[in-house]
Amino acid sequence: MGLTSAPKGCGSSISSIYYNLCDLTTVWGVVVEAIAAAGVVTSFVLLLILICSLPFVTHKKRKGMVALQAGILVFTLGLFGLTFAFIVGRYSTSCSARRFLFGVLFSGCLACLVMHGLWLALLARRGRGPRSWMLCLGALGLWMVEVIINTEWLIITVVRSSPGGVIVPDLSCIISNQDFVMALIYVMVLLLAVVLMAVPSLTHKHKQWRRDGAFILVTGLFTLAIWVAWIVMYLHGNRVAGNPSWDDPTLAVAVVSNAWVFLFLYTIPEICLLTQEDPDQEQPLDGDDVYPARTLVYDNMLKEPENVYMDNKAFTMDEPPAVSTKPLSPYGAYNGQPRSCVYQPTEIALIAKGLTKMDQDVILPRARAPSLIPGSGSSVPRLVESLPS
Repeated sequence: MGLTSAPKGCGSSISSIYYNLCDLTTVWGVVVEAIAAAGVVTSFVLLLILICSLPFVTHKKRKGMVALQAGILVFTLGLFGLTFAFIVGRYSTSCSARRFLFGVLFSGCLACLVMHGLWLALLARRGRGPRSWMLCLGALGLWMVEVIINTEWLIITVVRSSPGGVIVPDLSCIISNQDFVMALIYVMVLLLAVVLMAVPSLTHKHKQWRRDGAFILVTGLFTLAIWVAWIVMYLHGNRVAGNPSWDDPTLAVAVVSNAWVFLFLYTIPEICLLTQEDPDQEQPLDGDDVYPARTLVYDNMLKEPENVYMDNKAFTMDEPPAVSTKPLSPYGAYNGQPRSCVYQPTEIALIAKGLTKMDQDVILPRARAPSLIPGSGSSVPRLVESLPS
């Protein structure tokens, strides 16, 4: 087209099917394009964050959900890219992409949400959920159903409807709005399953799983509201308003807004909770707790001091002391060496050593000098001979 017929913001070399991407007179295309581009960048960054945070995940149960969350990010990234197919004009490639990828990408996101909700429901009922590979296989099976449905629908409506077996280039664009919506019945069933699966997890005894169920439920309700709005506008609203050309903007806005709902209400909160510790996991036993606290040993030594070795030992005339009935601490013989020493006795060794020392104190009485007064039974001390130092 000539330079004079090109809209404001578009060059003369741009094809007319791409005018909505640069036309400044119809702002909806530029705005939706900018929002979709921001969504592509955000989804890619979140996917990198999810992959990089995987080595730091200590919660085993949350670690099993990483595959489903990565799948939602991939399908959400595809939804942002699909938005451009609704912004550009209609031709064979864009129409085929709309009809096939719309249901396929939405079913992928919803299938992952359904399996996450099922895992939470089983966890609340049995105390444990299926393994991560089983959840991935379940989500893959639910997604493949929509892939098969859309593939058959596209083949039947394009190839078999061609006159004389000749494929018409723009035949994929010749489809009524009612047929487009009817082809998405399976996706609507998945959307209803997302809402129903999230309800049982709201009564879980642990707050963290109730919170995950709330994320899924809110995401499902917002998605349901968006789908009701665009279906009503797509089937009745635009025609009642007398402006059926707004069918493509309606679908583009629905896709990009629903993709942002998946990011803000589910993916980002789940990534933020991914690195939290498991409150149910038992803390490992610290090795330092095996040995008694050093302050207790020091307190026993201060309360009951024992002078076992003296610089100047002397003989006394005292009678052998009676056996004390006062209970002694089994840790009294502990020498207070720091724990960094090579030899660290156990509690049983300390108790055995303390008992051995007590037996020696009882069996071996102190030596004393004989009394100088014969016949005297008193224990008055007379003379203490000091040993040479």
